Amino acid sequence: MAAGALVLPAALAVTAALVLLAAAVYDALSVRRAPEVDRRLPQVLSRGVPARLEARPTDPLTGRVRLRQPSLPDLGVEPSEADGHLDVGLLPRRRGRHRLPALATRREGALGLGRWFHTVGEEREVLVYPDLPAATRVALAVRQGRFGAAGRLRRGPLGLGTEFESIREYLPDDDVRQVNWRATARLGRPMSNQYRVEQDREIVCLIDAGRLMAAPVGDRTRLDAAVDAATTVALSADELGDRCGLVAFDDEVRRRLAPGRAAGQTVVRALFDLEPTSVDSDYELAFRAVGNAKRAWVLVLTDLLDESAAGTLLEAVPVLARRHAVAVASVSDAELDAMVSTPPERPLDVYAASAALDVLEARSRVAGRLRRLGTQVIEAPPDQLGAACVTALLRAKARARI
Repeated sequence: MAAGALVLPAALAVTAALVLLAAAVYDALSVRRAPEVDRRLPQVLSRGVPARLEARPTDPLTGRVRLRQPSLPDLGVEPSEADGHLDVGLLPRRRGRHRLPALATRREGALGLGRWFHTVGEEREVLVYPDLPAATRVALAVRQGRFGAAGRLRRGPLGLGTEFESIREYLPDDDVRQVNWRATARLGRPMSNQYRVEQDREIVCLIDAGRLMAAPVGDRTRLDAAVDAATTVALSADELGDRCGLVAFDDEVRRRLAPGRAAGQTVVRALFDLEPTSVDSDYELAFRAVGNAKRAWVLVLTDLLDESAAGTLLEAVPVLARRHAVAVASVSDAELDAMVSTPPERPLDVYAASAALDVLEARSRVAGRLRRLGTQVIEAPPDQLGAACVTALLRAKARARI
């Protein structure tokens, strides 16, 4: 433009400058209004399971619109921006409630002379649940009988796994223990108690949310693995017709849900935003929360570190085991196993293997003491802990422990 002003008449150069300025002003004004954008994404996600976010302008616009979705540390967005139509992948890395920021847009005029930046829409709350697809796969396997015939359980003596239904006439094949002597004396003829097999059991998941559960294991924390396992057990309990409840605790009871039928989704909603704290856990308090209710299979999801850390657990378990069938589940650490099994290459590897061996031996001693107290001990990798807990539940039912 400046070079043209040297060779063109002054009047023509001024006219051209005014035309260019007017075009720039028009282009800028044409993009001043924020575009209307339709952003679609699921409100509920599962940790570690990719999802899609779509956004596109909905009003007729001139020029180009570039869309950008800001990401969060716990909610990845890739790719984060695109022209015209944004179709990105969301990767939830952490459970809980997240506020996804509003979209940022850059609108350019048709002449390419004007550009305006806008923030459109509002923040959206996104709920990140535990790994529901993995839990649902296990529950489906239970429904299909791939974990064993859960409904055909071996029963112990009369009364174990049965409950009174009615009184009827005595039949020759009745067990003598079924005879109702009071009704027989009153009516003058033999009468028997009619029992029916209980189709449901009570399951209570005790979830430790204390400081030890904040330790990372792979791509998650130990509490993440515990919540995933509790979710798997709750959804499987729905398939088995069992009643499931939960108690989440540290040095106090943080969440409590009484056992109920078809409670899988209720358990998930109660746990999805549970986070670990920096305090030591009070197992005795948590066990008192279970109380003297109907006999149940109590699953304690915690970390078996060593005797000193697990001392309160070892002291409190016998009180709970007198009335309930107790199982203690913990995540195994593949990194510790690798340190012990991999041949050392440097002197530092020897020291690391020695420390790992001490930790594993301490965990083994705690597990042994728990087994001697009549407790099931479950140890599995993070992604297999839920299935291992369901297997232990079915084994307990098959042995008529509940």
